[in-house]
Amino acid sequence: MLSERQKMILTAIVDDYIRSAEPVGSRSISKRADVSFSPATIRNEMADLEELGYLEQPHTSAGRVPSNKGYRYYVDHLVTPGGVQEEDVRRIRSFFAEKMTHWEDVIGHASTILSQLTNYTSIVLGPEMFTTSLKHFQLVQLNEHSAVAIIVTNTGHVEHRPVTIPEGIEIHDLEKMVRMLNDKLIGVPFIRVKSVLHSEIASELARYVDRCEEILNVLEQSLADQKDPRVYLSGAANMLSQPEFKDVDKAKNILDVLEETTKLSQLFSSAPGGIQVKIGTENTMEAINQCSLITATYTLDGQSLGTIGILGPTRMEYGKVISLLDYLSQDIAVLMSRWYK
Repeated sequence: MLSERQKMILTAIVDDYIRSAEPVGSRSISKRADVSFSPATIRNEMADLEELGYLEQPHTSAGRVPSNKGYRYYVDHLVTPGGVQEEDVRRIRSFFAEKMTHWEDVIGHASTILSQLTNYTSIVLGPEMFTTSLKHFQLVQLNEHSAVAIIVTNTGHVEHRPVTIPEGIEIHDLEKMVRMLNDKLIGVPFIRVKSVLHSEIASELARYVDRCEEILNVLEQSLADQKDPRVYLSGAANMLSQPEFKDVDKAKNILDVLEETTKLSQLFSSAPGGIQVKIGTENTMEAINQCSLITATYTLDGQSLGTIGILGPTRMEYGKVISLLDYLSQDIAVLMSRWYK
């Protein structure tokens, strides 16, 4: 457990290092208006913080820099979300006031704004269900209890999914179901499929088909989880402007990750809800072990629809980035609610 004095000194070192990218010494901390300790006292506390693993001393420099453990403590206990200028907030709000009718426009603009406001790299993932709709649905019965659903999307993607048929469901009922599905759901974005099933198809299905609820379950089983992510990236070159990545090999490894959609998707694959911060080696991908990744999910009716992320050096403006992601994720969720409810 750190003392209040140690917390103040750790905060000062992290804040100064984020601004300067230079090791922070005791004398510069003692000159701060909010610090009343002598340089000697500060040096002793810095030595203790280094011994505890919160600080590191690069080479023979008299100053210290935060370790990954120090950044983690700072993010978990000391950081104050903020640092967002009123002009930045106005820019975000005006962006969402624009009339946009395509999901790609929203995500593309949001990604660009984030990279410009932070000078880091922004990554936004949105599920294909927003832009992909059903073109054709077919159900091929294999035996009494199983079938294969063939789903064709408007993008030309074809998927085969195993489906379990409830005991006693007749083949002619399945055929009625397929005809009705193709009649009612063609052109419907996958984000709306579930609501259309229950609001428009269920009542009609009940008039013509026995055991309606069980057949609806078959429909949901065959059409659920259309979540192949689409990745939007902005500001990849921003990484090259950071002092940490002037080494060509380090920069190349990071840029290689940013160029591959599959690798980007992996960065987000285990991201839980809300705002999450992964620092340094907490990222499982070795190429970004000297980076921090901050992510925020945006939701509709409790369902996670996609993820916004900022990738930058561990020397990142955590408070500002967390605030920006909070603003944007909430505004995107509101916009999605207006579009898809």
